[in-house]
Amino acid sequence: MKAALIGVGQAGGKVASAIRAADRAAGYDAIRGVLAVNTAESDLAPLDVETMLVGQERVKGHGVGADNELGASIMQADVGEVMGGLDGVVDPATEAIFVVAGLGGGTGSGGAPVLARELRRVYETPVYGLGILPGRDEGAIYQANAGRSLKTLVRETDALLLVDNDAWHESGESVEESFAAINETIARRIGLVLAAGENVEGVGESVVDSSEVINTLRTGGMAAIGYASAEAAPDASENINVVTSTTRKALMTGMSVPQTERAEAGLVIVAGEPDRVSRKGVERARKWVEEKTESMQVRGGDLPLESDRIGVVIVLSGIASSTRLESFMERAKAASESVDREDPTAAFDNDELDGLF
Repeated sequence: MKAALIGVGQAGGKVASAIRAADRAAGYDAIRGVLAVNTAESDLAPLDVETMLVGQERVKGHGVGADNELGASIMQADVGEVMGGLDGVVDPATEAIFVVAGLGGGTGSGGAPVLARELRRVYETPVYGLGILPGRDEGAIYQANAGRSLKTLVRETDALLLVDNDAWHESGESVEESFAAINETIARRIGLVLAAGENVEGVGESVVDSSEVINTLRTGGMAAIGYASAEAAPDASENINVVTSTTRKALMTGMSVPQTERAEAGLVIVAGEPDRVSRKGVERARKWVEEKTESMQVRGGDLPLESDRIGVVIVLSGIASSTRLESFMERAKAASESVDREDPTAAFDNDELDGLF
């Protein structure tokens, strides 16, 4: 899938840059261009992608802190400048645009929905969000911001892929180490999804292409991605159980939003050397995910890659019933009350952006 990435805010810029780096290292050539947009000049400086500083007249390059209302206001004022900077980032071959943002900070949580809305107005290409939810220990203001931003960004994108920072946090890691590791994990897994239909090794029996990804996300709403891998035998007939057990692991323990099993649509991608990937295993895995998610829209196929392992990527869309997301919104509501802010769930009850902006 040919994709353009626009990172908004500190986390958004870092994750977008990491996805581009992973894409280049793997040789998928799926990323057409990347633009990182921020109100803080210091956050843009270390990024190895095209950058744009916004809000200079109001915050002088020092960022908006955790004020997502200010972040939204600045993006509204400067969105024309950002759109003008997309020449060479979004081109006629682009099949999808991803707006990447951490939902806890000010610039990302406030600015991403504004930008997504404008992108959908201008482009016919699907506009997806990639939103990072703050971990439990990241502070009340970040929980409140994410609660206020979440549903707004869902409404302004064709689908919103979510990553819970706590999902891939390793105990004993420092905050900096944790965020770096999470960014790399996101990059590898999103990279495999975007590899569909791109420069991959070999020819599989039922290769997943970009249309399968787009059709899965067409359901809209919130989405999550899961992954697991295992060593594989040289002969595909010996790997039926490898494929099915790895699929179970990807769904049960490897989702970017844990405790997510029910969905409106799904996609199972089995990556590995064609000679190692069992078609019977792929079909059994697809049917198992279909039964587990209670969805009649689960697609499945393989992604030919040169590897002695088999990896399984699962994309689930329409996951609003996830108990993890329900728990997060309760936490966000409590955090909102503790910092004397508007109830973040109020944004769920209307179709206007005024609740955030």
